[in-house]
Amino acid sequence: MQRLGPDKVYFKEGSIVIYNDDFLSTKCIDKGCIDLIVTSPPYNVDIKYGSYSDEIPYKDYLKFTSDWLTKCFQLSKDDGRFCLNIPLDKNKGGQQSVCADITTIAKKVGWKYHSTIIWNEQNISRRTAWGSWLSASAPYVIAPVEVIVILYKKNWKKTSGTKLSDITKEEFVEYTNGVWNFSGESRKKIGHPAPYPIELPRRCIKLFSYTGDTILDPFLGSGTTLIACLNTKRKGIGIEIDKKYCELAKQRLIAEGKVFQLRLESTK
Repeated sequence: MQRLGPDKVYFKEGSIVIYNDDFLSTKCIDKGCIDLIVTSPPYNVDIKYGSYSDEIPYKDYLKFTSDWLTKCFQLSKDDGRFCLNIPLDKNKGGQQSVCADITTIAKKVGWKYHSTIIWNEQNISRRTAWGSWLSASAPYVIAPVEVIVILYKKNWKKTSGTKLSDITKEEFVEYTNGVWNFSGESRKKIGHPAPYPIELPRRCIKLFSYTGDTILDPFLGSGTTLIACLNTKRKGIGIEIDKKYCELAKQRLIAEGKVFQLRLESTK
């Protein structure tokens, strides 16, 4: 059970809770209680968040990454899983092997590596930098994909939980293919600088957790992971440091997730 610190709870309805807190210092969640973590952390590419600087020296970014990955490790069950959505690499501010670096850090803090899913966003419109055009002097190679690194704490075989899966045969075949093809999400539509589509956490949740499991998103942002939790009958915990995005997540849970409607239906 997660602790419901009254001063940190921004919104709670049924099995869904949003904490307005700093994930690194939060004491709202007990250690060893999370079944699955699904998140997309800040990418350090100068995205304009409210309460977080997304343009810090890379070595500081990696230290921050180590700290929050360690916290995630502590909160997870022994058979807990982790779906980590991050860039393959980045070139803004200098080329960095983001996926390789973060995966290495994750293993250093205790996480075990299982596999990597390539998410093809099917969007090449952002391609604006070519380096040396039509010349071998200094061309840029940019892959218009992101990755979802699949990690686990101690045991890959899941032994806790309800043992009740809700994934269909067709979904299982599609999701276990390590290349996922679906579009990204519109920043303008959602009102957040770096949203991901509901399809991403929905797939992760259905493939790697049982119904009734507890899902954590330590960087909740616009609340997409919690909407996916509602849609798949999982318990959802979101931590978000920026109160503006807590409110955005709350409103999306009401409008898109129909969180209050689901409560009324469950009492009938």
